[in-house]
Amino acid sequence: MLKRAFLALAFLAVPAAAFAQGTIEGRVTSASGAGLSGARVAIPALDISVGSGPGGAYSISGVPAGDHEVEVRIIGYAIQTRTVSVASGQTANQDFALELQAINLGELVVVGSRAQPRTVTESMVPVDVIPVSEITSQAETNIDFLLRTVVPSYNVRVEPISDAATITRPANLRGLASDHTMVLINGKRRHRGSIITWLGAGLSDGAQGVDIGSIPGIALRQVEVLRDGASAQYGSDAIAGVMNFILKDDRDGGMIEVKSGSYYEGDGDMLTISGNVGVPLGATGFANLSVEYGNQDPTDRAIQRADALGLLAAGNSAVRTPTAQIWGSPEVNDDLKVWLNTGYTFNDDEQFYAFGNLSTKEVDGGFFFRNPNTRGAVFSGDGGETLLIGDVLKAKGLGSANCPVVNITNNVPDPAALAQVFADPNCFSFQEMFPGGFTPQFGGNVTDWSVVSGVKGGNDSGFTWDASASFGSHTADFFIYNTVNAALGPETPTHFDPGLYRQDEFNLNFDVAYEASEQVHLAGGLERREERFVIGQGQDESWKIGPYAAQGFSSSSNGFPGFSPIAAGEWDRQNVAVYGDMHLGGSEDPWTVGAALRWEDFSDFGSQLTGKVSGRLEVSERLALRAGGSTGFRAPTPGQQNAFNVSTVFDATIGDLVNRGTIPSTSAVAALRGGEQLRPEKAFSLTAGTVFDADAFKLTMDYYRIAISDRFAQTQTFSLTDDEVTRLLGEGITSAANLAEFRFFTNDFSTRTQGIDIVANYTPPSMGGATSFSALFNYNGTTVTGFNPDVIDTDRVDQLEQSIPSWRGSLNVVHTIGGVRGLLRGTWYDSWVDVGGVVIGGVEGTAFPGRFLVDLELSTDLTDDATITIGANNLFDTYPATQDPDTADNVGLLYPESSPFGFNGGYYYVRVNYRWSWFGG
Repeated sequence: MLKRAFLALAFLAVPAAAFAQGTIEGRVTSASGAGLSGARVAIPALDISVGSGPGGAYSISGVPAGDHEVEVRIIGYAIQTRTVSVASGQTANQDFALELQAINLGELVVVGSRAQPRTVTESMVPVDVIPVSEITSQAETNIDFLLRTVVPSYNVRVEPISDAATITRPANLRGLASDHTMVLINGKRRHRGSIITWLGAGLSDGAQGVDIGSIPGIALRQVEVLRDGASAQYGSDAIAGVMNFILKDDRDGGMIEVKSGSYYEGDGDMLTISGNVGVPLGATGFANLSVEYGNQDPTDRAIQRADALGLLAAGNSAVRTPTAQIWGSPEVNDDLKVWLNTGYTFNDDEQFYAFGNLSTKEVDGGFFFRNPNTRGAVFSGDGGETLLIGDVLKAKGLGSANCPVVNITNNVPDPAALAQVFADPNCFSFQEMFPGGFTPQFGGNVTDWSVVSGVKGGNDSGFTWDASASFGSHTADFFIYNTVNAALGPETPTHFDPGLYRQDEFNLNFDVAYEASEQVHLAGGLERREERFVIGQGQDESWKIGPYAAQGFSSSSNGFPGFSPIAAGEWDRQNVAVYGDMHLGGSEDPWTVGAALRWEDFSDFGSQLTGKVSGRLEVSERLALRAGGSTGFRAPTPGQQNAFNVSTVFDATIGDLVNRGTIPSTSAVAALRGGEQLRPEKAFSLTAGTVFDADAFKLTMDYYRIAISDRFAQTQTFSLTDDEVTRLLGEGITSAANLAEFRFFTNDFSTRTQGIDIVANYTPPSMGGATSFSALFNYNGTTVTGFNPDVIDTDRVDQLEQSIPSWRGSLNVVHTIGGVRGLLRGTWYDSWVDVGGVVIGGVEGTAFPGRFLVDLELSTDLTDDATITIGANNLFDTYPATQDPDTADNVGLLYPESSPFGFNGGYYYVRVNYRWSWFGG
């Protein structure tokens, strides 16, 4: 700033004729020729920079005659420098065609500090900046899976037969639960999803995180991942870190993209059409709209269960083939995502901004197979020796129909006795409705919408302010079909509306910042937040105890009981926060120090004070050290404190399905096992690392250690006594009549998670910028340092410590030759232990070996504005090792459901892009 002011005074003090000046102008484009607006074109030696306008055009006037190094950078592309000769009174033309850049450690980031944006290598804490080009160069369309290969300590996996987790998949950063990571959009807190992950493969059991799958890749400019505890800066939930999704803000041009693909097995067909368009609003404003619509077919990697094979061999042709039970990805229909980002600058000091979204989809997946001879409380009451026969007269209180006993021999019910049941209107068996058994189909219609609006401004003295308001809502309206409420007998429907979950959040923020000097930056703010969790009541038939319950038939919709009037309700809470941030150190100083302090007060459990300190020391021109320490917390959500759920799991020790309930910790029955009012989790985080920046080669290595006390998760399962069932029924939990076991949320254990993140990228100068390499590596390990053995058992400990690979790494190579851009990615997943999810007992401790997966993508220009891409994820069709033979026979699960890279095999795809500029780009 001082240099620019000095130059300006010099120009005013000396007659213009004394200077020999010229102009540099041209266009900034991608390698395909599409104009790139918003690029920074600079002459660093003169401290002059301009932004490229519509179509990528730029112009720098008043440039002294002579040779100048001109630098161009824009997020997602490699930085380019050219020497330009300027003659007095002349215009020098210089165009720049930029190559797509792999993960770039030199891009500007805004998370991690409220001071001016800094590059990744200048940050005091580890931050990843992933340009959208790197994210979308994959077969997937959902952003939750797209990030898996580009963020070292980020994990997400397929969730088959996992209740609502199939609808909103939990994602994990640094080996912690999905709700230990805060999500921001354009720097503003994103509302959490309504889904509570009752079955989260151990690590995320009971978590209620953000549904990042509602964000389309085409709407994004970049993603910033702060891999450090940040509760003191951003509030509750930021124990593992922060993910900041930056929306596109182009005011010129647009893009249409069509992507289609399929798995090597011939299923999971996907078609997605997306578009992005930017238009100017007046002289200084913009509106950027993104729309994505798609569908994806389900997959199935199961084998036929042994009991289904026995039924088929006995002549039961009604059993579904080729598999009675499906293990795979769900069907996704009408997946619509609409995002709008707008802004308008009134003058140099004030700007209005607004952004929001509307996203909807239907997700449909399968549950466990119900054997028509053995399924308890539906088809049989004695484990499959005889069929369970309903007596209509007895249910109506009119005596007894004296229904016959139907014995089962070698998978075949006595045909004569069964025919007698079918012929008598006062007797019934569910074999008449489902002779081959049934597999409930479960899913939900998801609606996610939000709106954020604000005004920000500042003045020449270094004072800036930002006032904003936001509202977000996420609803999962569940459905289940191809099932029964057995206690309703022959009057039962087979399609149920069990109710809904909804999460609403309203935020008010006011932030201020003051740049006292080049070395001192102060910031602070106020926040008020209100959140509400709603359980919508299900249709009566989904939760009622019918007249046949006394005869041994199960109540509620089988597989996912509906929410009764007492289980339904609304719960809300409010919190306020005051926070401050100090940043010391200027761009010319070899050191930087930051500190933050935050006080929050919650209406349901009181106040919390958190703090953070961090620093960076430049040892030499290329080497720097950085470190940070912070305290953090995560408040249990209203949903986690009040929700009730019943999940059906397969218990291998007894060879049958078991209904497992999760009840509020304040329930009278939970209190018998130590249940009490939940408390916030408390965390202490340390990070220390080094940064090496040698222009073409950049490397960051960071160690982290996160200790969490009063950690919040579900307990072990407890068996219900008859008295406890009666008490639950008295509390209005009608499906308790079907429960064999229950669990609840608790704060009774502590963990220590530590690991190492390494991120590097290299663009060899000898290859002219046509080739770049990037490498990601993560080691992560969690140790349960303390727990109450009466509440948390060793199986739960194993889930937390062993359910994800300890080591993971990937190497990416991007190369352009002869108009063809190639991307080759290799990813290594270390071994992991399957500690049970929806299959419990008998599989805990099963170790699976690591796997190396390869992705390949090739793209070329069809025209100046159109590009075609073909690619394959998991090019060599790699699968995890097969499951334990007994588990495969019992439930048809050939591969472990906990596989960190899924079990669908190889996937090929084609993508076509068309770009344009409104103003002649």
